[in-house]
Amino acid sequence: MAQRTLYLVRHGAADALGQLTDDGREQARLIGRRLARAPIDVVWHSPLPRAVDSARIIAAEMPRVLVDEAAELVDNVPFVPEPAGISPSWKGFFDGYDRGEAEAGRRTADALAARFCKPNGQGRRATHEVVVTHAYPIAWIVREVLNAPPEQWMALSGVANAALTVIEFNDGEPPNVVMFNDLSHLPAELRWTGFAGGGQV
Repeated sequence: MAQRTLYLVRHGAADALGQLTDDGREQARLIGRRLARAPIDVVWHSPLPRAVDSARIIAAEMPRVLVDEAAELVDNVPFVPEPAGISPSWKGFFDGYDRGEAEAGRRTADALAARFCKPNGQGRRATHEVVVTHAYPIAWIVREVLNAPPEQWMALSGVANAALTVIEFNDGEPPNVVMFNDLSHLPAELRWTGFAGGGQV
């Protein structure tokens, strides 16, 4: 059995002001219902309102679970490649990023990895932790546990709203990515693939 299991969840769908939509609230309720079957110890969340509200809705499906903020989970660009290493499809995204912003983003990403990308430590009890955050931090955590190059986070950033990613940690073993971006708890009309045009599957 895994010593530490992380259930990474992107917040529910949000509007342009960062507030959950009706669809986003329903997505959060459905992922909460799915996660209620696991022995969850804590629901961590980003400080941003769309993640805070998603975490509260998720936790409501599992009474008496601890809900707490983790500043490291904030929406954040974790790594800015050198200009020569940026693919044409990402060039516009990185326009205007200066060195100070890139360094601050990397510090946050390193703090995120230090807190969430390791087992509990020898002799400590097993834990099951829900982590409600954003697409980029999830991509960074998955990249980190796969020991992929830092720029690889961009290839993992198409995380859907209320998608589930599960990672298990055990002392002395490589982390195990059990699933990535799973949407099986959502009906078709609430699934978002990340493809242009908002395609659903």
